[in-house]
Amino acid sequence: MNLRVSILRFTKAALVGAVIGASGCVGSTDLLVGGDAAGGTGGASALEMGVGGGVPSGDACTVALGVTCAEFEEGYLKASNTGWGDAFGDSVSLSGDTLAVAAGDKALATDGTSRGGAVYVFTRSAGVWAQQAYLKASNAGAGDLFGTSVSLSGDTLAVGANQESSAARGINGDQSSNAASYSGAVYLFTRSAGVWSQEAYLKASNTDSNDYFGTSVSLSGDTLAVGAYQESSAATGVNGDQSSNAASGSGAVYLFTRSAGVWSQQAYLKASNTGAGDYFGASVALAGDTLAVGAHSESSAAVGVNGDQSSNAAEASGAVYVFTRSAGVWSQQAHLKASNTGSRDYFGYSVSLSGDTLAVGANYESSAAVGVNGDQSSNAAQARGAVYVFTRSAGVWSQQAYLKASNTSAQDLFGTSVSLSGDTLAVGAVHESSAATGVNGDQSSNAATDSGAVYVFTRSAGVWSQQAYLKASNTDGSSAVNHGDEFGASVSVSGDTLAVGAHYEASAATGINGDQSSNAAIASGAVYARRIAP
Repeated sequence: MNLRVSILRFTKAALVGAVIGASGCVGSTDLLVGGDAAGGTGGASALEMGVGGGVPSGDACTVALGVTCAEFEEGYLKASNTGWGDAFGDSVSLSGDTLAVAAGDKALATDGTSRGGAVYVFTRSAGVWAQQAYLKASNAGAGDLFGTSVSLSGDTLAVGANQESSAARGINGDQSSNAASYSGAVYLFTRSAGVWSQEAYLKASNTDSNDYFGTSVSLSGDTLAVGAYQESSAATGVNGDQSSNAASGSGAVYLFTRSAGVWSQQAYLKASNTGAGDYFGASVALAGDTLAVGAHSESSAAVGVNGDQSSNAAEASGAVYVFTRSAGVWSQQAHLKASNTGSRDYFGYSVSLSGDTLAVGANYESSAAVGVNGDQSSNAAQARGAVYVFTRSAGVWSQQAYLKASNTSAQDLFGTSVSLSGDTLAVGAVHESSAATGVNGDQSSNAATDSGAVYVFTRSAGVWSQQAYLKASNTDGSSAVNHGDEFGASVSVSGDTLAVGAHYEASAATGINGDQSSNAAIASGAVYARRIAP
């Protein structure tokens, strides 16, 4: 896998009408995004890109984006020990001026033992990024995939290793055995005076082989949610019977809290309609006392909010479950489905929560709509993908928007990753294939297969619109010897900054702002951090 990170600054307003093509900040365009606000069947217009027009006078980036070209790219991030197949950027998490980047396939040691995983921590000072730490598990083992998932909150970092194999249970147990293959673990790190150290080693309360505990993690203050998407008990709801394995691959989520530096498990969550193979916990998003859990293979044919969960008539259509906490007790608040539920849409493949707003990716949804609130009824383009935005008012959830790419195309997998911060949403489409670079380039070609793209949407007065179409600064597609970069495999928004992982990017550069031009380290990966406001 290869991943790149670049940091770019641009004003949200100035993104509309700006084009940055392969040669940098040049050109102008008309940007038409939308359809009727109510989401009728008339659909939304495509993002019409014309790369003609004159170059604006003065600094083109300042005119187009509100920042100078020198400020536009703050950083293209690579591992300090870039290696073939490391998949740096598999997962990313951004919190203020700190960024965690996982390389889930990072070799364990120089002897070639593989897939142990590593996490790199970067910090920004005065607009300059530098690597602060290189983290490994306290019981690093081949195939553990340390860095499967990462979540950063202030000075605390959670790292999932979903193929770690000890049989320990609970907090800080015996890490030395490999008696429960692929049971999974989560490692907590904290930072003090710029120095990172491991604080805790977490396992499920019902550790079992092949549960993949740590597939997803989400950290909010002193609370951590951990998904184990192949956990197999038949329990339903909160704190049910964990002892059986009667519902293979149904999935579970574990809630942990920290008090005075000590972690303990607070709750064990299951779906209200637990079913074998639903993969509850494949994605999680935690914000304060609210938790969203994705089960992208749940199969009910319900649509919307709190519909009939009892059938399995829409295989792998997917669902999201919202839980809330009151006085330390968790309960399910809502069961969410797409407004156009369809078999194998994988609604819930990705989730992101910010306050009372929730974004849900369904990366195999197949309508041919473009933009915002278009026609959801067709299945004319397999695996184009969609994102659904829900809002909560007085404890009641409703769907606010249905989002598609401005250049919807089959197999783009729009919605593979999502990240929401306030009124800004970033969506990754890992198999989007245009050869454009930078911001609002030409979307019309498919000349760079699986290069990937990220789409930035913003909300004003309750209405969502696409503000930018982002590509890597060194866009590259698949070839006989190299996979497409998959820019957008991971995304994380924090305030005015967006980090984008391209886990198959292939340059051999190391550190910050190295040479992007070579493909000498296949699937080494990169991360691009971009400013989305001045």
